[in-house]
Amino acid sequence: MDDQLAQRIQLFREGGQVRPEVADFVTTELTSLEAEGRTVTEATAGMLTSHLMMALGRILDGEPIEQFLTDDQVAAELAGHPDAVARARAVSARAERELGAALPESEVNFLGMHLAVLAQQPPAAPLS
Repeated sequence: MDDQLAQRIQLFREGGQVRPEVADFVTTELTSLEAEGRTVTEATAGMLTSHLMMALGRILDGEPIEQFLTDDQVAAELAGHPDAVARARAVSARAERELGAALPESEVNFLGMHLAVLAQQPPAAPLS
């Protein structure tokens, strides 16, 4: 994770926009993606980071998350990215288990889209 992405998470945390446990959860997920060879930077994962933190925060705060008019289109697009969908479902299951925040299907789909985009990035250079 680059310094800019770490700063994004820190700003969410220090600004009180998300609970510390949400910031920790998202950081762990990003670290896991990076350990798998994904390029996890502000440029590649900034939107994923913000979206996941805000969605989890809204769920934990009891705010409704509505279905989107584009859900069918997003689901159709994801048909070509089964690994991203599986990863999104696994993240959702971990969020429910660790935070008590079950992501609705529309959020799982959007998470899948972010993960599909991330998977298309060139692999991270190995650390020397």
